[in-house]
Amino acid sequence: MGRAARDSIGLEMGLTELRQDRFSLAEVLELPPERSLVVMLEGPKDALGLIVLAPEVLAGVVEMQMVGRVNPSPAPPRRPTRTDAAMASGLIDKALAGLELELLNDTDLIWTSGFRYASFLEDARPLALLLEDVTYQVLRGDVALGGGARTGQIILALPADGRGRAPAVPPAPPSRAAELVFSAALGEQVQSVQAELVAVLARLKLPIDTVLNLKPGDPLVLGTASIAQIDLEGLDGTRVAGGKLGQNRGMRAIRMVEDNAPAARVDAPKRAQPKPPGTQPIQKAG
Repeated sequence: MGRAARDSIGLEMGLTELRQDRFSLAEVLELPPERSLVVMLEGPKDALGLIVLAPEVLAGVVEMQMVGRVNPSPAPPRRPTRTDAAMASGLIDKALAGLELELLNDTDLIWTSGFRYASFLEDARPLALLLEDVTYQVLRGDVALGGGARTGQIILALPADGRGRAPAVPPAPPSRAAELVFSAALGEQVQSVQAELVAVLARLKLPIDTVLNLKPGDPLVLGTASIAQIDLEGLDGTRVAGGKLGQNRGMRAIRMVEDNAPAARVDAPKRAQPKPPGTQPIQKAG
């Protein structure tokens, strides 16, 4: 319903709560709020159902089409008219068609498919004579219109015995051999991908003038940095593991450790000389 409202009349409609029940006809007759728009739906095999728009929902639908926005003030109490029903009919049919499309492979298709707008009732009293005395599947949705400018309820009640078309037969699951071939191909693709990691021993904060004047041989104070506390990070700076600095076959190496806590990082002590005006600290990894 929200998608249909957005696509057909540009109305933002969000669902805040949805309930599904099986009700008798007597229980269905008690559902429509006073002054709601009660719409009769006609379906397959002469089945009849109904959809109910609470007064606040109807007011929002009408306002959006008349003035292009939803009025946050309470809707004036009035009975729905034939004009109201005509303005809501396209939205209702689009929502029912969308519901049917979403359920093509679902068992619920048999009771939701084939229903469209037929007529409207000025009040709910004739429903007892029009609807069959059968069990109904009932969806009750609380919705917010226009970002919460109005809130109300939409009720859909259709015969539970299911008179529409059966769902499409789902495709056969892939064979075990096909699954193995796919897994092997996927594994080959994944194994060939390179993941670059950065080993971070420490981080320093230095004045920008100091960084710009660095030259080979200048010492950098690393504070409490330790070769037993190395962070392995992705290129986006996210820490993925911890490790210790070591060697393997004459090459520098990181031995990964089972330590989920990031290594402690201590800023280097600031130098005694005054900082020139206009300089900004930057962060450098080493």
